Amino acid sequence: MKYRTVFDIIGPIMIGPSSSHTAGAARIGRVARTLFAEKPDRADIYFYGSFAKTYRGHGTDVAIVGGILDFDTFDSRITNALTIAKEEKIDIHFHEEEALTDHPNTAKVVLTKGEVTIELVGISIGGGKIEIIELNGFKLKLSGNHPAILVVHNDRYGVIAGVSNVLAKHEINIGHMEVSRKEKGKEALMVIEVDQNVPNTILKELESLPNIVKVTKIHD
Repeated sequence: MKYRTVFDIIGPIMIGPSSSHTAGAARIGRVARTLFAEKPDRADIYFYGSFAKTYRGHGTDVAIVGGILDFDTFDSRITNALTIAKEEKIDIHFHEEEALTDHPNTAKVVLTKGEVTIELVGISIGGGKIEIIELNGFKLKLSGNHPAILVVHNDRYGVIAGVSNVLAKHEINIGHMEVSRKEKGKEALMVIEVDQNVPNTILKELESLPNIVKVTKIHD
């Protein structure tokens, strides 16, 4: 494994005790909140593997709720996240799952507000680093270490080229890109990690393209 900075080795500044079980969990929760784009009424959190066995003792429950509240890993309010969520009238439910997963530190976050729901699966891979491996049933690999654009679109020819052309026109460099679909010709998800934050004006331009359903971004 190659490390780019010292922070890849020692992990981020964070509220303890464990980078995998707290910082990673907080980041998973925060990505879910960012993609949901508003405060949810309810959060269902499913823990698997090591998370399921130790989440109370290691503070994983507090950390992931802190992320859902949009707190960063170093935010001292994380320690009171469960109380704050209750004050903000977010209904929190934890579920201990016995199903086997490919990674021991796996969590699924389901956020709901009215009829709107998002379902996200993430893994904490150490040092506060995470990977988002599933979003609303779409398989993907999103590190959360870089700004990213998520494009929900109809599975039609020319859509990927259209998005790439818009980014190239604005000199947005693509670091990683992948496309996932559940079924040929149906809805698909394009995940694009880029080298800089993308202005909302470019997101609106992407949304105006044919066969684009929704465009969301994750900040660095």
